[in-house]
Amino acid sequence: MVGDLKAAADTILNAVVDTVDGVPGVVAIATDRRGDFYQGAAGKRALGGSVDMTVDSVFAIFSMTKAVTATACLQLVEEAKLDLDAPARQYAPEIGKLQVIEGFDASGNPKLRAPKRDVTTRMLLLHTAGLGYDFFNETYARLADKHGQPSVITASYASIQTPLLFDPGDDWEYGSNLDWAGQVVEGITGKRLGAVMAERIFQPLGMEDTAFAMTPSMAARMVTLHQRDEAGQLRALPDFRLPSDPEVQMGGHGLYSTAIDYAKFIRMWLNDGMAAGGRVLKADTVEMAEKNGLGERKIKRLPGVIPSLSHDAEFFPGMPKSWGLSFMINDEVAPTGRPAGALAWAGLANLYYWIDRQNGLGGLWATQIFPFADPASVGGYLDFETAVYASR
Repeated sequence: MVGDLKAAADTILNAVVDTVDGVPGVVAIATDRRGDFYQGAAGKRALGGSVDMTVDSVFAIFSMTKAVTATACLQLVEEAKLDLDAPARQYAPEIGKLQVIEGFDASGNPKLRAPKRDVTTRMLLLHTAGLGYDFFNETYARLADKHGQPSVITASYASIQTPLLFDPGDDWEYGSNLDWAGQVVEGITGKRLGAVMAERIFQPLGMEDTAFAMTPSMAARMVTLHQRDEAGQLRALPDFRLPSDPEVQMGGHGLYSTAIDYAKFIRMWLNDGMAAGGRVLKADTVEMAEKNGLGERKIKRLPGVIPSLSHDAEFFPGMPKSWGLSFMINDEVAPTGRPAGALAWAGLANLYYWIDRQNGLGGLWATQIFPFADPASVGGYLDFETAVYASR
């Protein structure tokens, strides 16, 4: 069966690289509770380049960072150092200064008011705090365009000091919540987020190629980011880098990693929080985190407000989806074979992963292409996931 998967998956990866409007290079891994049972790479690290993509290539993983930050929060909950339902300003005082935006006045200036309740860390992990992203929200895009609101890519304190789109807890909006959750972790531990992750997550998992700042070895294996224009043509962005020593280590998007390393993180979740180097989370914490935290509310389609960064995006359109701490949950069986209740998410440069704790299966697909929800990248990923389930 594994041999069948290798043939099928290799074909998928090669087709995505070789097709017109395909991708320059891709890495995919499938894992179970014991280890990886498929590792594949195809294409090149850069468009027109000569260096082959390899399974240990280094990617900017963008929002795949979020689940790692959530894991650091959950560890502090276990130690009774973090109360998910206490005001987050107890740990990160600056978040208490954020106000709710109620549109713009006749002069085009934002109309702000105090929120009706405090933001909690649970809201941050669930994306119900009221924070957004300019590439998915028109109000934030206007603040960036007309009022100089810095992009989160700058990794500055100013970039996360954005108004709330609604009173905390009233709705679901995907955004910079986990950047603030990272500030909660730093406020509790007195250490930078990357140091906390290295000590408490990366070391026991053996994730030696994951960090906010790349080591020389990681930099030598870095994949070039690319951007597709309106005609579908790709161009390389060789100078695009996330800040190497940022003002804020962004818990929402700042990590670099490899597919091999991230598969170790997925495997920890498959194994009830256990890793080769020790327990990362308690089993009951994992069970809590995988549950829907939104009640009857469902997550929304993500509108591509900045077309150069994202298309309109929705996983399994029309299917109800919830959110846990901090993953998307598909509430029904997915067309790929993924069962209801599985966990998943993605990174802006077309990286995707899933964690199926019911069957002990997970995997990821890594490319480096803007805009998000690139048809070739998403199509290849879904084909890959389908092949994994077909092989079992």
